[in-house]
Amino acid sequence: MISEQLFHILNAKYGLSEETFEESRRIKREKGGSIADVLVGRNIITESELLNAFSIQYDMPFWPDLPLEAVESNFTRNVPIQFLKKYIMVPLEINGKTSQVEHTAQPDHRRAEPTKPKHVIAIHDPTCFQPLDDLIRILGLDEVQVILSTKSAILSAINISYDLGRDSAEQLVQDLEENGSAIIDEIEDTADLLDDTSDAPIIKLVNHIISQSAKARASDIHIEPYQDSFKVRYRVDGILYDLLTPPKRIQSSLTSRVKVMAKLNIAEKRLPQDGRFDVKIGAQDVDVRVSTIPTSFGERVVMRLLNKTSSLLTLSELGLEPERLKLAEQLVSTPHGIILVTGPTGSGKTTTLYAILTSIQKPDINIITIEDPVEYQIKGINQIQVNPKIELTFAKGLRSIVRQDPDVILVGEIRDKETAEIAVQSALTGHLVFSTLHTNDSASAITRLVDIGVEPFLISSSVIAVAAQRLVRVLCNQCKQPYIPDRLALETLGIKAEPSKIGKIYKAKGCESCFQTGYKGRIGIFEIMVLDDSIKSLILKTFDSNRIKKEALNQKMVTLRRDGIHKVLDGKTTIEEVLRVTQL
Repeated sequence: MISEQLFHILNAKYGLSEETFEESRRIKREKGGSIADVLVGRNIITESELLNAFSIQYDMPFWPDLPLEAVESNFTRNVPIQFLKKYIMVPLEINGKTSQVEHTAQPDHRRAEPTKPKHVIAIHDPTCFQPLDDLIRILGLDEVQVILSTKSAILSAINISYDLGRDSAEQLVQDLEENGSAIIDEIEDTADLLDDTSDAPIIKLVNHIISQSAKARASDIHIEPYQDSFKVRYRVDGILYDLLTPPKRIQSSLTSRVKVMAKLNIAEKRLPQDGRFDVKIGAQDVDVRVSTIPTSFGERVVMRLLNKTSSLLTLSELGLEPERLKLAEQLVSTPHGIILVTGPTGSGKTTTLYAILTSIQKPDINIITIEDPVEYQIKGINQIQVNPKIELTFAKGLRSIVRQDPDVILVGEIRDKETAEIAVQSALTGHLVFSTLHTNDSASAITRLVDIGVEPFLISSSVIAVAAQRLVRVLCNQCKQPYIPDRLALETLGIKAEPSKIGKIYKAKGCESCFQTGYKGRIGIFEIMVLDDSIKSLILKTFDSNRIKKEALNQKMVTLRRDGIHKVLDGKTTIEEVLRVTQL
């Protein structure tokens, strides 16, 4: 029997006892599944040990890692992703990449690898014969080598294959324009016929706009009405791009469709409205926040796209330099006090706060947040959504949170005197409080708190640090070009060295991969002002932000501009990006 053969191999290689194996077989009979699932599920053997045993039993090579440069996407149009994920298998096109193949093969293999396999199919379960045959038949492959690999390696390769199979950002826009035009033509065909079928193309158009924007990593979609036209634009990496210019007469239908999806009142066009809805795009779960406002030429709609399937960033992934990462880790481990994160809307403040909460989260710490809105659900943390309709404000919610015995409190934003005072009192009574403010730099946060109505002596007693941040676009690694900048550009940044002596600086060029922008993704630049004794003493005398900033610089605070210069010299971004988001 197959299971007996497996037992003998596991017994010889890993010392699996007969009693343990029989117990696993009994569990298999009672609960179903395979003997392999039971052995790995009970931590009797590891997944790699099991696959090594399968490798010997079925005479198949075991590759613990797959050569990801061999991943290709030609098959993605013919094979549904659900099929590959269900049976955990993925085709690879090796085509002469044998050095990588041999390198990734398990060292204790006694079989020689084929010299030049044309196609390789990685599988996780060697007993899954029928789906494997179906896949080979669908792809029409002749020379196929079947290998074993880990579940995580195969799923990663599947995801990469289907990501590569998606269009580039430029092609997405082109596709949207072509398909969008076809859908608009369909609308035009039925526009004069006042029947229900005229709504179907509108539904298609809205779905198309949302799905293509999500694939292009857009954070927002804007529907903007003008006197005799209206535009659909989307924001990628902080920059707005034109997407579509449909005919003016379908504006009302398109806006109404979005409002229906967000469960808003489609009859009310004179007042601003807010709503939300969820969509599923392939494997992505996207939360769409909708905001409408009345303008002279119709309702303007903005949809904020939040990809709930993307993982939260950690502190080390935010873009902090090693020294300041260490400083941040020390600050967030403080037992009590207020830590503020400042910056304009869309500068990544919430992402930073979530990264902080994730880093300090432990079973023995009670963390409660009050946010507007709750953007991402974090396991093990109690999150409260502000709801003005039932008078659940930041101040009211925060007052209740304090009675819930928290260790750490996150207040989405300090907007008024009442919220600020409760946050201060919470910090003074032994809680660690995180919150955000809308100010341009870290020193201005002190002035803002005084303007709200917080006494300077309370600020100096409770606030332990203020971090300001911005987001700069990251250069596309595939097309960035080194160059020697002119002296004026360097002096504008505050660099006084000779252009030829400062090392490599890159500029954006543009390619298909980055939608011809030269940038792909964003990274944070930070300014962390720690309130030491000298700054606290100064706050008691004055709350002038310029004097506070001057004192912080004396204490060797790194400004936003200076951190941006480090990112430029490291080849991560450009001079233009740093100048765009910072001020002296």
